[in-house]
Amino acid sequence: MAVVKLFGAWFSIPYEYIEEDLLNKSPLLLQYNPIHKKVPVFVHDGKPICESTVILQYIDEIWPQNPLLPTDPYDRAVALFWIKFADDKGRLISKLYRADGEEQQAVVKEWLEMLEVMEEHALIGVKKFFGGDKINMVDIAFSFVAHWLGVFEDVLGLEIFEPHKFPRVSSWIQNFKSIPVIKDNLPDADKMSSFYKHVREMILASKSN
Repeated sequence: MAVVKLFGAWFSIPYEYIEEDLLNKSPLLLQYNPIHKKVPVFVHDGKPICESTVILQYIDEIWPQNPLLPTDPYDRAVALFWIKFADDKGRLISKLYRADGEEQQAVVKEWLEMLEVMEEHALIGVKKFFGGDKINMVDIAFSFVAHWLGVFEDVLGLEIFEPHKFPRVSSWIQNFKSIPVIKDNLPDADKMSSFYKHVREMILASKSN
């Protein structure tokens, strides 16, 4: 539920944060998200909203004091395009994590192709963030590149992202992770790395049996 936790802090909204054990899913999670049975789930006035992008769009409409999307129709459409692109590519995290051997090499190639698109198209003309001087929903959509890619590079012993090859992406990552509300609310990379190394060992062991 990192999205909910992050934006509760970002908008100074009182909230209750409930950690979910994804290896032992609670009845509450299954009640609020019976379709996908995944986090994050945002519950407002007793009503559940599921999926990160949907949650962010809801937050943007309910608490518009810090807009997450541009008001100009064209700029908004461009932002929504890149959000959709990032959502589609988010699957590369799990693909990379579960792959091995030649399959892993193919997934690494997909990652590099995505980083090239970010470098050569998405970040052209960008100042500090996709929204200019302030983060917007596009930055959040690509947060898996800023944070999770490094975690899984460590887990897998890979080097996919080379800053000198992707200077715009590298600059954006530094700017994004330097914002206090982002830095203070991202999951601890070392703890996540240790956890996912253990889970990957179990996945590979099950494949070999």
